[in-house]
Amino acid sequence: MKIKITAAAAAGRLDVFLTPALQQSRSQVQRLVKDGLVTVNGQPAKSNYQLKSGDVLAVSQPAGAKELARLKPLPAIKIIKDTADYLVLNKPAGLLVHAAAGKRELTLADWLIKYYPEIKTVGDDPARPGIVHRLDREVSGLMVAAKTPAAFASLKQQFQSRAIVKEYRALVYGVLTEDSGVINFLLGRGPRGKMAARPLGQSGKEAITEYQVLKRFINYTYLRLLIKTGRTHQIRAHLAALDHAVVGDNLYGSKAARAKNKKLNLGRLWLVATRLAFRDLQGKQQEFKINLPPELKIFLTAVK
Repeated sequence: MKIKITAAAAAGRLDVFLTPALQQSRSQVQRLVKDGLVTVNGQPAKSNYQLKSGDVLAVSQPAGAKELARLKPLPAIKIIKDTADYLVLNKPAGLLVHAAAGKRELTLADWLIKYYPEIKTVGDDPARPGIVHRLDREVSGLMVAAKTPAAFASLKQQFQSRAIVKEYRALVYGVLTEDSGVINFLLGRGPRGKMAARPLGQSGKEAITEYQVLKRFINYTYLRLLIKTGRTHQIRAHLAALDHAVVGDNLYGSKAARAKNKKLNLGRLWLVATRLAFRDLQGKQQEFKINLPPELKIFLTAVK
């Protein structure tokens, strides 16, 4: 779909213009823009772009049902607890939580809509039905999804107030000398798109990661991690800033670490969300734990 902007439509925001033009909500339009499905004069645009007379908009719609059917099938997802208000599951490594910009593949969001169609209208964003947090593609572990608006509001508030307990296990390169510690580097988007860890006083958002050494090897350290904030790539960026990148992390690891990752051929990050705790709508504390996935457990027994 292409639209040429006239003088009458100029000087307005892109998302405001497209909302009535596409007969979609503003959040749906903003999702299309963020996913790279809207261009202005052949270039990706931002929702707040100010339209000019003569601009040519091109809008592509997300994949339809037939296209989705041709995509790589979803992996098996283990359900830990299924209630009327929420669903706790074990996300496998390799699965995106929701669609990434400019890409289309089956995601956890698609799985939720397929098996829990009532969840489609829950939440702030139709592209993220019931989803209140996320795990990176190559990270596995516990996640909670809201099945009702009330549960979504409650879980969202608990995440915002840092009342949710999120615990991870990680294997990192090198040997950490301190038995425990707190990493509080600020996190901000770097020039190449990945998150940059910065000292306090510089630009960036607050990010707090607590760690405890569980076991030291000759070339690795096995860690227990608690995150007090939920920034994008927080654990990965924080550990890399200490020069102890997560095993398998080619984005934040050094050149030497990437070379080791290639030899190890783990195929994922050695990072898993093993514990999750929150309050349900009745105010009762719910806590869930899982064991290490087999591939990480086997890898851990083989390292030196």
